[in-house]
Amino acid sequence: MLLSRSKNLLVLTSLLWLSACQTTRTVTLVGMADYHSHALPMFSEGEPGQGGVARAMAYLRAAKARPDTLVVSGGDMMNQGVPVWSDMYGCVEWSWFNGVVDVMALGNHDLDYGAEAFARCRASITYPVLSANLLGANGLPYFQVDGRPYVVRDVAGVRVGLFAVAGPDMQRLVTPEHLPVGTRWTDATATARGVVDTLRNRERVAAVVLIGHQQREADMALARAVPGIDLILGSHSHEKEGLRRLPGTDTYLVSPYQYLTYLSEVRLRFQAGRLVGVEGGLVKMDASKPEDPRTAAEVARLQAALVAERPELFVEMGRRRTPLRDDGVTTGPSEVGVWATEVWRRTVGAHAFFATASTFRAGLPEGPVAAETFFAAFPYRNTLVTARMTGAQLQAWVELSESKRGSDSYSQSSGVRYTVRQGRVEDLRVLVNPATPGSGFEPVLPERTYRVATTDFQAFVAPDYKEAWARAASPQRTAWDSQSLLAGALSADRP
Repeated sequence: MLLSRSKNLLVLTSLLWLSACQTTRTVTLVGMADYHSHALPMFSEGEPGQGGVARAMAYLRAAKARPDTLVVSGGDMMNQGVPVWSDMYGCVEWSWFNGVVDVMALGNHDLDYGAEAFARCRASITYPVLSANLLGANGLPYFQVDGRPYVVRDVAGVRVGLFAVAGPDMQRLVTPEHLPVGTRWTDATATARGVVDTLRNRERVAAVVLIGHQQREADMALARAVPGIDLILGSHSHEKEGLRRLPGTDTYLVSPYQYLTYLSEVRLRFQAGRLVGVEGGLVKMDASKPEDPRTAAEVARLQAALVAERPELFVEMGRRRTPLRDDGVTTGPSEVGVWATEVWRRTVGAHAFFATASTFRAGLPEGPVAAETFFAAFPYRNTLVTARMTGAQLQAWVELSESKRGSDSYSQSSGVRYTVRQGRVEDLRVLVNPATPGSGFEPVLPERTYRVATTDFQAFVAPDYKEAWARAASPQRTAWDSQSLLAGALSADRP
């Protein structure tokens, strides 16, 4: 009888152990990135009223109320100049996320106003800021939580490790005088390799999450170079990309576009402490999502004061007969990119004009366009530059752009037409006569010379493009700047 009871107990224990091993646990990560002080809903992807901090706040608060959820920020919570919100209010809304955000990556724009201003912002928040490859004067990571350059959270019985690095582009964009005194950057890949090793082998986490802050190309390269990263919450590139597994890796990536027009939501499923599934995607912050009433009231109060203080930013600059959509700006011809590059091409008299997708940060609505709206769409005052390229060089330039399709480095263009088959650029054609676009297009001849134009950023700063531009003949800076020309074109569009 006693033996029978012992056997029954053993069987019951085994069944309970087996059940525990088979129990699926889920950890949900909800991410925001590249807010850039866009507190108000805005015109985005051809639709008004997208995003807004009050709408995002309502969604994030509801998510945070679930015990299995972490809320993270990929950084760039501020933006000097455009919109003017942070020029007047600094990081006023950072503290609104206290108790909501679990951890934030440092973004390059978070240092726009210098190290002292950033220190004041950091002092106002209860969630940690991370960037593992920024070292202090003592040679240790400048940002630490309990002596560690990463965060480990126990969620739903699962240990999750989160960290951030500053990619090469971010390191270039932050001027040395804006960094905390005595700090310096180290290589993002080497740092990530060390952090992931520690998280896996010392902390024994079940999942590793990178939350920023680097370009999409750098994210992909890092995933290939550093095995062990389960999920990258994309930031910095303003990329709109649903959840997908990066080719040749076991790493998933999702990127929620920009300005809180989308949030990312990813569910990690575990069995017996092992990651067995990754699912989720983007959540659109449109009018179907409610606003947090308290946040909405505070935004309205601050915006009214801002309009009273800076009325010149809210006067009508021009008027659009039709809207200019910005969707697809990194993956193909976009309305806003085609319009702008054609304005610039006609001005300089080039056969073809190119501008990186990063040049365009929003579209323009139909009807009146205020200055603040215009500059939010075209925030950079670039000088237009021209050069002479052979047909072979022009072909190589277009192929370079296509190799960057899906990223901020992809080119919007005018004056050229081509098809892409299996990743190859074919049937490249160019305007017969730059002065008369109606004359049509003709095949590009390798030995012929063409007048090509772009922005000074793409010609002299953008990786890979600057090397290609250096091989062109007769490079010249013009007297025209990109913003002034588009402002004039917008004004001329009045009915």
